[in-house]
Amino acid sequence: MKNILIIFIVILNLNSVSQAKIKISFGLYSSDKPSLMVQQFRPLLNYLETALSIKLRDDVKIKTQVFATYELGINAIATGMVDFSRLGPASYVFAKSQQPDLSILAVENQKGRTFFYGIIAIAEDSDIVAVNDLNGRSFAFGDERSTIGRYLSQNYLVTYGIKAGDLANYSYLGRHDKVGMAVAAKAFDAGALKQSTFKKLVANGHKIKKLADFKNVTKPWVASKNLNVAIKAALVDALLSLKDQKILTQFGKSGFSIVTDSHFDVIRTAIFKNSHFFE
Repeated sequence: MKNILIIFIVILNLNSVSQAKIKISFGLYSSDKPSLMVQQFRPLLNYLETALSIKLRDDVKIKTQVFATYELGINAIATGMVDFSRLGPASYVFAKSQQPDLSILAVENQKGRTFFYGIIAIAEDSDIVAVNDLNGRSFAFGDERSTIGRYLSQNYLVTYGIKAGDLANYSYLGRHDKVGMAVAAKAFDAGALKQSTFKKLVANGHKIKKLADFKNVTKPWVASKNLNVAIKAALVDALLSLKDQKILTQFGKSGFSIVTDSHFDVIRTAIFKNSHFFE
């Protein structure tokens, strides 16, 4: 009878642990190869699981969901399908317009800077020497919702007097790495991609070089309107407290900073002015 009672107590304890476990979901969209993105983010998510478990005094598990398109990733956080997400600046603007109750947890920084660069890349042996030379050439953009891959790059071209009708042709290829590889293969004369992907492609032997660059604000980490207040506060604290250089190096950033929604007004302006590219 005593043994049966002990077993019963153990079962109750196991059930208690199972019920107490906090499960939250993290959303990404595939701006680069999905398997590489999961590999890149897992150490950071492991850190967050540990930090949140300590802060909340419970076992926290984070499930990663990688969405095939920007649109699906935006919809996932806007509708509460995932609890928190890493978004591009334009994606945040679109998600916020769909769901005003989204909140910014933090933004990534590089040596304290909350901006980075987009690159217009050309083939290593291209005869293009200036942005003006893109007139009459072909151009590869990223996703149609991409900050760098569309809105900022198209806005940048307009400042040089180049609009959609001035290009021989253009296409939206989706991921940044696909843009860089297409330019390296000379399927397009030029293309827009983020600086970190550009550097990785060059390091891996893809024959591309920089024609120009333009500034972009760093990516926000965003909480769903449904995320528990205590979990949200713990996430903010954990992101701002991250100092592990190994994790940060693999992630490619120096840390996180706090900003307000107005930080993204420059992106809203670029989106608003995007119609000029198609005039």
